[in-house]
Amino acid sequence: MKPIAAADRRIANIHDAAFTPFVYPDGVALGDAVLQLDQDQPLGTGFHVYRMPAGMTTRGHRHNGHEQFLILEGELHESDGTILRKGDLVFYRDGSEHNSHTPNGCLLAVHIVGPETSVE
Repeated sequence: MKPIAAADRRIANIHDAAFTPFVYPDGVALGDAVLQLDQDQPLGTGFHVYRMPAGMTTRGHRHNGHEQFLILEGELHESDGTILRKGDLVFYRDGSEHNSHTPNGCLLAVHIVGPETSVE
């Protein structure tokens, strides 16, 4: 096996790495942020770590491709009343619609196929 070139690997620690603020296509920023090492994907797609500050509510959106996430810290309240907590692994099918709220902030490991579409 040949050694891995420095340009072929990126490493970041989720507890001290700099997250990039997430800005929606219309220029709105709600305070959420993304840690994403694959710079070939649009921010917030593919695999990434997503941080929501306390009190934040996402916009209502439709998934364009499946989404899966693992709650690493905090809890997330879904628009249908479901409460997700640390350790919950969640799957949303392509085309599903929802929004999320976090009372005390949360951190998620996410894989999402494509950018979401606003339904507001």
